[in-house]
Amino acid sequence: MSIENKKVSFLLADDHSLIRQGIVFLLEEMAFESEVFHASSLPKIMETLEKYTIDILIMDAHFPDGNSITILEDIKIISPETKILIFTGIDEATQSLKYLNAGANGFISKLSEEDDVKKAIIKIYEEGEYISPLTRNLMMDSFRNPRLINPLYRLTEREMEIADMYAQGFGNLEIANRLQIKQNTVSTIKKRIFEKLNVDNILELVEMIKNHS
Repeated sequence: MSIENKKVSFLLADDHSLIRQGIVFLLEEMAFESEVFHASSLPKIMETLEKYTIDILIMDAHFPDGNSITILEDIKIISPETKILIFTGIDEATQSLKYLNAGANGFISKLSEEDDVKKAIIKIYEEGEYISPLTRNLMMDSFRNPRLINPLYRLTEREMEIADMYAQGFGNLEIANRLQIKQNTVSTIKKRIFEKLNVDNILELVEMIKNHS
């Protein structure tokens, strides 16, 4: 599998240099005539896109300074022609649609086989998007039943209201007072929220709300 005499500018964005170097090796094997830029943080991604014309951005989902989903909209504003491939270790089954909906053009796991990663890059280059078989199935399932994709849809309106309050830092007593219900009722609802979302503590709840809201 190779692409010959194709002049393409890549921005490889990952806080681990070994991951970026691994992608460089793949690009060399694919015979791209490429100019490669590197970024290890979210600000560096934006800085590079503002200075250079980038055809393809291959980007991790999480960086020490934040989640890359927070800058996808800004990327599309300052560099609308750049195609974005999310290359990450997070779970494709629960996360890919969120990134595609936010503006990414493709999503592939770091656990994928080398040939699949190459295929994703070629698809992004030739067709402007890469949708894996798994994500394609998720898209179909999401139309039929949104609850399969976003676990927050499992919550009732009251449960979601209380979950949001926990995410804002309120405790059981504060929530009970604000909603004018008994504190043990709040505790019961909290237990139900944890069971429905399969989380064990408030930190996991906050992370889930942040990832799916």
